[in-house]
Amino acid sequence: MLKRSWARGKPLSRLGPRRLPAVLVVLAILAILLLGSLPSKAPALPSYSEFEPKLPSSPVKDVPPEKFIPPSQQQPQLPLQQKINKYNGSSWLTDERSLSTTYSSSVTLDDERVLLPPLKARQPIYCYYDTDKKKAKDERDAESELLLTWRRAWWAQGFRPVVLSAAEAMNNSFYDQLQKMTSNSELRRDLMRWLAWDTMDGGILSEFTVLPIVPQQEPLLPFLRTGTFPSLMKWTDLDNAFIVGPKADVHSALQSILKVAHMQEAMSVTTALSDTAVAVNNTSNPLAYYSPKIVETKYAKLIKKDDRAGTLHNLNNLINYHLLVTWQNSFPDGIEVIKPHPEHATAMLAGALELAKSLASCPESPMLSSCPPNLPKCYPCVASPMAVTTLPRLRFRNSPHVFTIGVVPHPWSFALVNNLRESINVTWIVESPRDTWLSAVTQAYLGSGVTSSRRVVRFKELVAGEADSAHSLWLPAEDKIPSDMEWHFGFTIPEKGMDDGKSRSPVPAERLLKDEEPDKAKEIAHEQALLDRAKQVVMMSKSFINRTEMRTSLEAWNMADTEAWRFTRAFNARRFSEREEWEKTYRQR
Repeated sequence: MLKRSWARGKPLSRLGPRRLPAVLVVLAILAILLLGSLPSKAPALPSYSEFEPKLPSSPVKDVPPEKFIPPSQQQPQLPLQQKINKYNGSSWLTDERSLSTTYSSSVTLDDERVLLPPLKARQPIYCYYDTDKKKAKDERDAESELLLTWRRAWWAQGFRPVVLSAAEAMNNSFYDQLQKMTSNSELRRDLMRWLAWDTMDGGILSEFTVLPIVPQQEPLLPFLRTGTFPSLMKWTDLDNAFIVGPKADVHSALQSILKVAHMQEAMSVTTALSDTAVAVNNTSNPLAYYSPKIVETKYAKLIKKDDRAGTLHNLNNLINYHLLVTWQNSFPDGIEVIKPHPEHATAMLAGALELAKSLASCPESPMLSSCPPNLPKCYPCVASPMAVTTLPRLRFRNSPHVFTIGVVPHPWSFALVNNLRESINVTWIVESPRDTWLSAVTQAYLGSGVTSSRRVVRFKELVAGEADSAHSLWLPAEDKIPSDMEWHFGFTIPEKGMDDGKSRSPVPAERLLKDEEPDKAKEIAHEQALLDRAKQVVMMSKSFINRTEMRTSLEAWNMADTEAWRFTRAFNARRFSEREEWEKTYRQR
């Protein structure tokens, strides 16, 4: 029986002895034909160099072979080629993308380094002050107080206040011409003021009795911040105490006046110029101007007969009072110290609450019922005290009628204090919800169902955005209240409000620790101890170095909360360092 194939079920054919040679001949012919179709020369095998990365020639051609490092071995480079700024434990880079970037490390390539928006250029504003040695010491001291108030108020509004002196005027090429000119003392003083201004790049020239006491929506300040002035201009109600203009026009004005050898009639530079040389803006009361005439007619109570130093001292107190009242009037709904997690937040919020109460207080003033000269319809704090609120589960609400103070804790500090824990382990971390602080703070503002990435981006806008930051202040929980708050707000913050028997806060349970009930005080003391313990870990104290690895794990679990804390801390550090650097430059002048 024939065997059948298992695959096809057909009988296997057998090759007989006559068929085998024929098959071999056919196979030989096919092999010869196949070899003939191949190229005469086989290609070489690809070399290793063909698999190496193709490097651009320009960066490499001047590098010695022994110093060249392949890209695979090079360290990643920062995409921003700029100086790394550091201050008080924070470091940062600046970039336009900062407020739209969720996590700074994606750009800075460093978990500890934060991306901040570029600092806005501050428009200089100049004030001429003649340090007359003939003045009594107490009078010079009183004028120095007023100069400090003037500088602080304009700095808080985004300007760079600069006090000029006779030294700048004497450096002007026109100074010799002034010495040969015959004029009255008033014009000579004003010419010295303009000579000092001319040595700068033009801009804004102000007396130290002109203050930026204006409503929030006043368009004048944004206009002044631009620094773009097509011609010399003054305001009717400010007389010659406030003038703006480009450098070329300032120079031309001086040149035209100093060509005249004798000028006794004119009392100021603007009156000596032609009517078309200086444009006049008729906007009424654009800034608060405490001229001698206004002080005499509206604030005569300040004047101390035969005591100019005492009068100036009273005026300085009144100006600070008006600056504070105007700020308070900008927020009719008061100040809110947010408290998204109320269980154990008293110690963490104590500094912020104390600051809020100081801002809302009514300090002593020589004229408590008075208003700024340009805002006669204000609401003095003695008649309308500002409220401070810190209710349980109080969260941020984006309202222009309320000023918000927020305390931002590091996730480690928040975990210890909010849960009254002495330590943290991995099991606790992975079983805890993520980014609970930021989610709670923005709950009322952004609602639920919003990602942590969206929340942290919006939070950065609240902290550093030009519009939002005017209505809120965000501070890191581990640091003390910054010492530059008076420069931030632009006025003297009262240390103690006037004792009028009125409560400044509608929440009496949130008093300072010393006023608490014994049981509550004990609880707050425990919170404070845990917060102090957390600070040592957050600030990476060497004695707690073993716990920093757990801290890193907690930060990775709460990336949005960590980014919010780092951004807030770096933003405050930069604000302080900016003013400190400016002060150093100012003192060296």
